[in-house]
Amino acid sequence: MARLDVTEIFHGILFPGHLHTQDSLQLALKFLFQDTDVLIVSYPKSGTTWMQEIVTLISNRGDPHQSQTIPNWTRAPWLEQYYCADLLKTSTSAPRVLTTHLPHSLLGPALQSSKARIIYVSRNPKDVLVSFYHFHKMANFLPDAGSFPEFLKQFLDGTLHFGSWFDHIKGWTSQAAALNLLHVTYEEMSLDLHGTINRVSSFLQRPLLEHELNDCVKHCSFSSMKDNKMINYTLIPDEILDHSKGCFMRKGVIGDWKNMFTEEQNRNFDSVFKFKMQDCTLKFEALPQSLQLNVNSWASLQRLPLPQLHFMIY
Repeated sequence: MARLDVTEIFHGILFPGHLHTQDSLQLALKFLFQDTDVLIVSYPKSGTTWMQEIVTLISNRGDPHQSQTIPNWTRAPWLEQYYCADLLKTSTSAPRVLTTHLPHSLLGPALQSSKARIIYVSRNPKDVLVSFYHFHKMANFLPDAGSFPEFLKQFLDGTLHFGSWFDHIKGWTSQAAALNLLHVTYEEMSLDLHGTINRVSSFLQRPLLEHELNDCVKHCSFSSMKDNKMINYTLIPDEILDHSKGCFMRKGVIGDWKNMFTEEQNRNFDSVFKFKMQDCTLKFEALPQSLQLNVNSWASLQRLPLPQLHFMIY
């Protein structure tokens, strides 16, 4: 199924036709979740692959065999993509691990009466934007990225494939109290991977021994994932992902947006962000410059009220 030039419009949101059809999107909305399911939810380029790996390793108590032999899209398939239904019919893994980029406005009704565990992964939207921009350059199933200023405008307008980042994060986090949902940020994973894995394992009711936790940390470090062909998408043919134009796992750092944004673009982004997120229930904390890459400093932030740890923008 190539369909590299096809775009599906579903409920006003654009989806790449290479992996999505009207039928597959409609089936996702009618999906019968089991209470034992684990659902990883994110807007693209927010740390989805990282969380898929964390969940896989937790499920296997730190043993990397499965993550090194089975592609991540098979271990944790995208609910809305065309191959998911057939894959689940033949899968024997339990609990089922699923992934989605769908907004809550679409998938929420299917989860209304479910106790499925939901892990929502978010990331500084400026870093999301930059990562998505570079991904467009190599993904032949996505439209041409154009110039960075053009791409920035589309992101702020919510007209990129997969819809508005602002609507996505507000939709899911505003319903956290009504769902069995754990919110994890990319920044948490970057600054305290050990603590994040421990928190996710507790949420999944899969407590790990210390050596198992350390094995998880070892095998889902960015360098380990970057070299793992079951995760880094090098198995995908060049006509679909042009690997000569970049790497799927590019840098894995916090704050790379500063290498792309001009001061004017940053001011414009902050202005739009303030307007669009004014009704958001999340707290947004600026991480001091001196602490941004200091892993040890994360402990001092643990004393903040939990909602304030949910999201950081800087």
